[in-house]
Amino acid sequence: MKELEVNRKRLFALLKDMVDIYSPSGKEEELTDYLEDYIRQHGLVVRRQSVDEGRDNLIIGSGNVSDQLLFLGHIDTVPAFDIEEFEFSQSGGRCYGLGTSDMKSGCAAMIEGFISARENGGLPESATLALVVGEEESGDGTEALLETFSFKEALVAEPTSLQPCLEHFGYVEMLIRTYGYRRHAAMASRETNAVRCMLNYLLRLEDRIEEEPDTIINIRDLHSSESGFAVPDQCAAAVDLHIPPGVSSSDYAVEAQEFSNEQLNSTGASHYEIEFPTRTDGYTIGESVSLVRGLKEVYRRTHMEWKPAAFRSHSDANLLRDAGCDALILGPGQLSLAHTIDESVDFEEVLRAARIYSLLLNDLGISS
Repeated sequence: MKELEVNRKRLFALLKDMVDIYSPSGKEEELTDYLEDYIRQHGLVVRRQSVDEGRDNLIIGSGNVSDQLLFLGHIDTVPAFDIEEFEFSQSGGRCYGLGTSDMKSGCAAMIEGFISARENGGLPESATLALVVGEEESGDGTEALLETFSFKEALVAEPTSLQPCLEHFGYVEMLIRTYGYRRHAAMASRETNAVRCMLNYLLRLEDRIEEEPDTIINIRDLHSSESGFAVPDQCAAAVDLHIPPGVSSSDYAVEAQEFSNEQLNSTGASHYEIEFPTRTDGYTIGESVSLVRGLKEVYRRTHMEWKPAAFRSHSDANLLRDAGCDALILGPGQLSLAHTIDESVDFEEVLRAARIYSLLLNDLGISS
């Protein structure tokens, strides 16, 4: 079989340029414009898909409505910790900067993989690369993509340290609000303080969830009313719950509601509200899926260890699965470094990712 090499210097320059362009969710336009020009200059067919005003996905490849295989990456990031210090830097073999791990390195590797496959005559017509916006907030880019296109299988370049993830956790988002009674701070009591009621409840919830060995709880936000020198009359919290594959997110939400009712009724809150705005099931895909078989063969040929794992976060792959697409997660970078002030990626891993994607595309091109 034909072996391919990717362009190291070109890939490094692309990653640097991408990281140097600030693109938090909702403000991706500058990076979209840059990537559209870059991809056209390197001989690929690219077109825009409108998501909302001033925000577009990029669709690279045949653009058929029902292609067999999707390569998916999101070009948005979380907001910068420091707007003066988000850009690209390098130390040794590591590349630092906002989005290096999640997931501009994965997007750059996919772009280089497509360009390299085209240059070597191995880009299949059945494969599409979609660079979407909005993943870090609502997933509106992938939602727009799936309104027009359908795919049988997908490879999503979320950070996995190049460990193939055939399992994906589900996700339940909880929004809780507790209410008390506003009064002078000197008249405070345990039964009337909305913040104290919330704290008691969250600690009990955390203890309950931590009894489940595989569920991950994150108390994401906590806000109270701006009371001044007074007892706060309300408090709001947002909680992320990442649940293992095979657990129904709807059933899990029902159980969480029942537990919360019991606990909040005993906190002294005057009343409370609970919402579950996001509920997504996890999933498992089998090694009989053609994409998995093809990737496993690439790993064999490149002498990489095949050790499937679970992706323990929420991603656009959940939306793909809900649309009937078998989505595998594989990308450079570490999830543990994503969204951190020291976000970074090993460039050699980015290079390996680009080669894996290019080899996979080339194999598909030969077999089609």
